[in-house]
Amino acid sequence: MEPNSNYVGLLRYLAVIFYDGLLLFSVLFLATGITYIITSGAIVYPITNVQVNVIFQIYLFVISFSYFAWSWVRGGQTLGMKAWRVRLVANDNQAISLRQCLLRFLLSIVSWLIFGMGFFWAFFNQKHRTWHDLISDTHLIVI
Repeated sequence: MEPNSNYVGLLRYLAVIFYDGLLLFSVLFLATGITYIITSGAIVYPITNVQVNVIFQIYLFVISFSYFAWSWVRGGQTLGMKAWRVRLVANDNQAISLRQCLLRFLLSIVSWLIFGMGFFWAFFNQKHRTWHDLISDTHLIVI
């Protein structure tokens, strides 16, 4: 990976995030609708509202991770990445592992929680890599 032009710039990176964000919103909307239909909007007792909320948040977290992990492991591209001609690869340019997916997913959440600083690190990195790229030993390339 010698040429710098093969690395994804921050603007394309943000475009992929926006596109995948819209798609993920749709997936989570559908998952919520299915859950609502199955439970008829009712809370099953003796579970409290707080417990239901925590279980539901975990459910949505698993759905979100599954969307990304399935796409990344089976070809290195989500739908947003395909639209913007971007692929996720390991540092040796091979497919990424499930462990790398989980690490990347969790660290990207942390990157957002601290005001996107993990993403803006790409401005200062010669290869435009974010914190979760660096820690998970992955990177995005333009195809």
